[in-house]
Formats: sequence, structure tokens, C-alpha cells
Amino acid sequence: MPDHYLKMILNARVYEVARETPLEPAPRLTQRLGNPVWMKREDLQPVFSFKIRGAYNKIAHLTAEECAQGVITASAGNHAQGVALGARKRGVKALIVMPRTTPQIKVAAVRGYGARAVLHGDSYDEAYEHALQLAAEKGLVFIHPFDDPLVIAGQGTVAMELLRQHAGHPHAIFVPVGGGGLIAGIAAYVKQLRPEIKIIGVEPDDAPSMQQALAAKRRVVLKQVGIFADGVAVRQVGKETFKLAQRYVDEIILVSADEICAAIKDIFDDTRSIVEPAGALAVAGLKKYVAREDLHDQELIAINSGANMNFDRLRHVAERAELGERREALLAVTIPERPGSFRQFCKTIGQRSITEFNYRYADAAQAHVYAGVELTEGDSERQALLTQLRQEGYPVIDMTDNEVAKLHIRHMVGGRAPLLDNEILYRFEFPERPGALLHFLTAIGERWNISLFHYRNHGDAYGRVLVGIQVPTADRKRFREYLDSTGYPYWDETENPVYGLFLGRD
Repeated sequence: MPDHYLKMILNARVYEVARETPLEPAPRLTQRLGNPVWMKREDLQPVFSFKIRGAYNKIAHLTAEECAQGVITASAGNHAQGVALGARKRGVKALIVMPRTTPQIKVAAVRGYGARAVLHGDSYDEAYEHALQLAAEKGLVFIHPFDDPLVIAGQGTVAMELLRQHAGHPHAIFVPVGGGGLIAGIAAYVKQLRPEIKIIGVEPDDAPSMQQALAAKRRVVLKQVGIFADGVAVRQVGKETFKLAQRYVDEIILVSADEICAAIKDIFDDTRSIVEPAGALAVAGLKKYVAREDLHDQELIAINSGANMNFDRLRHVAERAELGERREALLAVTIPERPGSFRQFCKTIGQRSITEFNYRYADAAQAHVYAGVELTEGDSERQALLTQLRQEGYPVIDMTDNEVAKLHIRHMVGGRAPLLDNEILYRFEFPERPGALLHFLTAIGERWNISLFHYRNHGDAYGRVLVGIQVPTADRKRFREYLDSTGYPYWDETENPVYGLFLGRD
């Protein structure tokens, strides 16, 4: 079997449509991690994914009779595009079954390559079963996304390239794992030629199909899988890929969605490219392995497997990247409900940047604040900050790993304050720099009580704040004069109809 795969990979036909992708150094990650890091840029393929290799190698080996029959596959994205482009190259009719939930951009890409796309079911498994049924009814050749020796051999050409491109002594190669085709091909090649190199697979912790299979020593079917990293959302790995992984893969590392988001940002920082969640798995696993092993001065390679990112996911990725890197703490802090307490709290935070600040008046004695704080030293700094706040008498709850807080509560802090008098609503802008929020609160002074506060860092040059302040009617002229003296642009939103609908008194 090993010699068989080595020969198949060396003779794979991929370069009629695929390109040899560069193996690029990652200087920022190298400096941060204390280990030389390289990225194999499969996101630069014509279909923005390694999948074109295995798909075309399978199609290139079809007989004339099989080509005349046409091909079919089931996929939610990358494999579908690989089959569509490969079929067009060889002049073969292609039918692609995709779940109805597939983003329109991927459906359009498949049709753009000349394939026929059929939408069926709400999941890959439903699309897969329908594709098998159509293949039998219409006599089409099924191109499996991963569990086929020719597909595995096509993916193995990634390893053939990187061993030729890297003249050093890699400690480990990190590979994203879905159905297992990529890691099976890479492992089968590398372990025959360089058995000392570790092959480490990386899966999302909500789709650990290969990790659980290796632990159980048999293929398992997951009851459900997370779909954030949709490119690897597979409930069961392949028979052939599992057999090869058992023999050649050293271990599987699991990473969280937040760690994936942080890795997407890491890759962007080094390459100015945006990979999809599955495409960032290897970097996320590499970072976790380095921290776990306390590794230094070891050459590490990550496979950036694809860049078919849905644009609407970018906001979520940006929100969660700092949490995944442990560069942001989310805190629920109780402070006294009196003028000046906001300012005092910000002084306790110090010169750290505030990433988010949400508050709404609810009680005459206490105020509950949802605060995001930027960290530069990770968890150790977060623990020190928690200790400092508690020592100064602030009840505080750490919400950094609280999914309800991160996904929902941050957007729900607010509402009406029916017992509140003399509230006016103002919108402000101030320069986005460390300490700017403290300066803003100091400018408001201790004369008036802040009853509502919403701020969130959006990466812009200016911070945008919405503030509710209790100012008696007779004092409002003096209040506006005070605002003028701060030098910040401001707008009176008290008469804004959405304030009356959702925040103001009935």
C-alpha cells in the first residue's frame, strides 16, 4: 500500500488545471511563536482551494466510456468547484448536487465553470444521498470528495511540492481534516520519505470526526457537526482515509471557533489574504501545539487549504479573533450608581483600550456594566485585571469564555428605564486611542448621572458613543456649553423616534 500511494502521487495528473503553490515564510507568526513558520498557500489555487488537485486527478484518469457517461458529485463548495473546473477542462458533463443552504456565491461559481447545479436537502448528507441516487439512475460516475485513492493521490501532490520547496528539517506539518483526503495523501507521501516529520491533523472541536475515529479505532458517525468551518463539517471520515490516518498520522488537535477566527487574522497579518475557517485550521492547531509543547526553534509548516470565505462571515470573524487570541477580556462589572463612578472604573482599568462598553440604568444603587478590555499579555493579564478589580471592591464576572454573553447578551444590554427622569440622549465621536474613553468620561464630569452608555470599537479612527444623561431642564443650557468645551462632535438624539420606541420612557 505505501509504495502504491507513493507511485500514484508521483504520477498524479493535477497540473493541467492546478498550480504549484508557494511555500511562504510567515515572519509575524515566526516572531511571535519563537519557531520558524511556513504556510503552504493552497488558497492561491484557481478555485481558491486544494480540492482541484484530487478532483481533477480522478477525472483525468476516467476512461473514454466513463467520460461519455458524465460525472456527478455532492459538495457544498470547494470540491464542487474543483469537479466543475476539472470536468470543463476534459470536456465532460458534470452534475453537482449542493444543499439548499449553500451560499449563492458558491452555486454561481459552479455554474460559471459550466456544470449543472442541483440544490437538494438542507445538509451535505442529504445532498450526498441524492447524488448517489442520481448517479445510479442516470449512469453517472460519482467523484467522491475524499474517499477515493485517486482523489487522495491528487491531494498528496501538496506534500510532494512542499518537501521539494523546503530544504530544511521540518518538525511537523499541520493539516486541516474533514473527510481526511488531504491528510491521508500528505501523510502517505511524507512518511515514506521523511518519517521523522510529524503529521498533525487539526479539526474543529465541534466536528472531531477523525479524532474520535482514531480514539475509538474505528470510524464513527457524529450525531451532529458545527458548520462554522463548513469545509470540514463531515460526520464520518472515509474508509480509505481512516486506514491511512491510522497508519501515518501522529495526532489530531482540536481547536475552537474563536481560535480559528484568531488564526484567520494571523494569516491576514502575514499574507494580507483572507482564508475561510477551514483554511485557517492548520495555523490554529500549530499555535495550540506550540503552546502545549512549549516549543522553540522548530520548523513548522501549515497548510492554508482554502479561501472560499463568505463575505458575511467577516464581521463574526473580526468580533471573535481577539477572544480567540486571548487579547480581549469580557467582564460584567457592578459599579455604584452615582455620578463619577464610570470615570473611577475607567481609571482602575488604566491605559488599556476599551473595546466595548454597554450599560443601561436599572437600579438606583448599582450599575451593571458589560465591558470589553484589550489585553497585551493574554490570560495572565486577564487574571491580574480581575484580581485588581476585586481588590478595589468591584464585583466582577469573567465572561470571556461565556458563549451566551459573546453571542447574545452583548447585543441585548439596554431597554427602557421607566422610573428615570430628565434623561436626554446624545451621540458623540472621539479619537480612537488608548485612554480616550477615560478622557471622554472625565469631560462629562461628575455633575450629571450617566444613565445609558453604548460604545464598541469598530476599528475606525473615531470611537462612536451613545450616551443617556440625566440633566434637569433648567440645567441643559449649561450642559450644552460644557459639551462645547470638550471639543468632541456631538448630536442630540433625544427626539429620535427609535429612542422613544426602544429606550425612552413610555
